[in-house]
Amino acid sequence: MSKSAESGRFSWPIAFTFLGLIIAAVVIIVFLRLESWPARTTAQGTTELERLGRDLRSAFIDVAHLQPRITINNRVYLEQSIPTSELVILSRRIEVEHELLHSWAGSSKRVKLHCTFTVKAGFDLRQDLAVDIRTDEIVVQLPHAQLLGVEQERVDVLAFENGFWNRISANDVQNELSILPQLAREKAAESNLPSEAEDALQKQLHERVHTRQPLRLVFTSSTKAD
Repeated sequence: MSKSAESGRFSWPIAFTFLGLIIAAVVIIVFLRLESWPARTTAQGTTELERLGRDLRSAFIDVAHLQPRITINNRVYLEQSIPTSELVILSRRIEVEHELLHSWAGSSKRVKLHCTFTVKAGFDLRQDLAVDIRTDEIVVQLPHAQLLGVEQERVDVLAFENGFWNRISANDVQNELSILPQLAREKAAESNLPSEAEDALQKQLHERVHTRQPLRLVFTSSTKAD
């Protein structure tokens, strides 16, 4: 038998051996990749949630000038930091009037005032504000919006009429002036200004934060207004 034939027969076992080694190496690599897949997936998911946490932190700093407490899968990621105690979302001009008409012994006095106020609605940040980032949703928990302030801008005297002996006193004027801010608060509450502030904040956050998970705001206080 020739040397070339013997060489041809001898190469087949070697080829099968190499092929077996290659298949074994592929099986081992696939096994290791599958074994480490859950850990790699978890690490990638955590990294993505942490990125969302940083984005939400930036959004709240831009919108509300504060850093809320942020948790990721029930683990605290960032603690709350509040440089200001209130967040004003909406301001509205409110006009109210009130009249005093008093008669005594046939003598009447009359005072009628018209006042313009700026009413501010927003959130009391001294209460709990937290963001919980989950794999299926993002929950922002904060108190209901409320009326934060009523600022007087202008007072017009529409009527100031003294009776002959029933004169207008300083207390009469002071009482009338003290009634006007409460009327402005009531008018602002009736116009649903706090609810509009909640809707405005939700819109701002949705415009600022873009995530795959739905963003849900949960309001926790019992009342919306003072």
